[in-house]
Amino acid sequence: MNSERTQVMQCLKNLLEESTNLLLPMAAVYETGNHIAQLSDGRNRRQFAEVFIEQVKKAIKGEAPWQVMQLPDIEEVGEWLSNFPDSAMRGAGMGDLSIIKEWEKTIRITPNHRIFIWSLDSDLQGYNHIP
Repeated sequence: MNSERTQVMQCLKNLLEESTNLLLPMAAVYETGNHIAQLSDGRNRRQFAEVFIEQVKKAIKGEAPWQVMQLPDIEEVGEWLSNFPDSAMRGAGMGDLSIIKEWEKTIRITPNHRIFIWSLDSDLQGYNHIP
């Protein structure tokens, strides 16, 4: 379990009370699946995998407080790959880069809204667009 779970759950509660739109990047889906697959206890692995897919399916159907972001098209992936060497030099992997690029895209689409990345990952903190 995450040592910051209590703080994260309180922050989530606050965001939901403020009617914040929560977007779930595909990188977060992949990374979470990877973490679950690496759990040492097989029973926990199965249990958490089942809860995880249930939650992601709810998000896809619009039944969760967050929605899964669309997969990128080939052109977007090509742009991300072009930016990856610089990202790697900063220690940020492809998953982090994809989240940052999705953040930038969301700002272009909805520039008059606050758009921020909510993450415990230090490479993703500080991305906060306030119009």
